[in-house]
Amino acid sequence: MQVILNQDVQGTGKKGELVKVSDGYAKNFLIKRGLAVAATPQAMNEMKTRQAAKEHRERQERETAEKTASAIGDKTLKVTAKGGEGGKLFGSVTAKEVAEALKAQMDVDVDKRKVSLESEIKSFGTHNAEVKLHQGVTAKVFIAVSEG
Repeated sequence: MQVILNQDVQGTGKKGELVKVSDGYAKNFLIKRGLAVAATPQAMNEMKTRQAAKEHRERQERETAEKTASAIGDKTLKVTAKGGEGGKLFGSVTAKEVAEALKAQMDVDVDKRKVSLESEIKSFGTHNAEVKLHQGVTAKVFIAVSEG
């Protein structure tokens, strides 16, 4: 019997998959517990519609991320920090501060965990960072740290 899984079932398959299982397992366990539905033509159409909607949504998110990446790519962010003698900072510039600068200067809302610094920024000058906007879509930005 073919069923469409409503949830991940260990040893059987993942949510949304069409799997072939024995009749007894399907009727007495999967369908009875709401883990799957029988693969009727109506259920198959609903599954295909959900998959098409998911693919469309992912494509839209990727296009948006690519546009954002081209807009912020190779741009310079200005960050001010307090420092001492010899161009050393008191503390360091963190990914959180870089994400806040992106929001303030370029109106791009990015989670601080998506900002990857090459190394800790503990001195004045220009430094590199990489912003992960989507799976496989990254943008490289420069961070100009000045005394403020």
